[in-house]
Amino acid sequence: MDVVSSVPAFDLEAYLQRIRWSGDRTPALATLASLMRAHVSAIPFENLDVLLGRPIRLDLDSIFSKLVTARRGGYCFEQTTLFHAVLERFGYRVQTHAARVVVFTPRAESARSHMFLTVMGEGFSVVVDPGFGGQGPLVPIPIVAGAEVRDASDCHQFVRDGDEWVLQAELEGRMVPLWTSTLEPQYPIDFVVANHYVSTCADSPFVNRLMLRVITPEGSRTSVMNRDVTVRRGAAVTTYQLADRAALRTLLVKDFGFDLPEVESLTIPSVPEWS
Repeated sequence: MDVVSSVPAFDLEAYLQRIRWSGDRTPALATLASLMRAHVSAIPFENLDVLLGRPIRLDLDSIFSKLVTARRGGYCFEQTTLFHAVLERFGYRVQTHAARVVVFTPRAESARSHMFLTVMGEGFSVVVDPGFGGQGPLVPIPIVAGAEVRDASDCHQFVRDGDEWVLQAELEGRMVPLWTSTLEPQYPIDFVVANHYVSTCADSPFVNRLMLRVITPEGSRTSVMNRDVTVRRGAAVTTYQLADRAALRTLLVKDFGFDLPEVESLTIPSVPEWS
């Protein structure tokens, strides 16, 4: 059974080369913020393997091979498992958690299918979420209700809802909930179960939709939902549609940094002409 590993042997230097990071390795908040931005700027969010019918493996060797060696991307379980191992190697105190994603789905209809981390150090306790995609934060967010964190054009904060913490993002001028969590610790088996649901259930959005995001070190973002592409550079937003699968492959090479010939036969159930 695939599990989430804790500080196994892996090539930290190869990972740091992958994210183009060098700096002070003291486990301070500034180091964490720098690592987080470098990670999300170098490793894209993508669910291509799910749509290609490939299993999503959560052992660290498989994740490292895909995200670092093959220079691919991944979704929350892959991204967060890798980042968890890196932070532990740096000496941070790290805990894994699960959340209900509520951007498009009511809380009562959303399973605990998202993985993120809390990180503790001297004088700070923050959430880092390298695998949310979309409008997820690119920086650590303090676990303090109502404390806005502005990062270029992004704005995130936590609010309380009963015994849960809700991560909000500013979208089109208003604060919108992204996910909600009790912040209770989760165990490897919890993510094995959630990953199986997310990657195989016929009702899962990851099984039905193409979802991609890449962020450049300068902060521009290219996001893909099925055939719709949105490019954000500061306040400027450009949208267009992918003409065909060949255009998708070209986009992966140009903006996402890897080639995947298999996407030219990709099936997307929610896109009739690609199903």
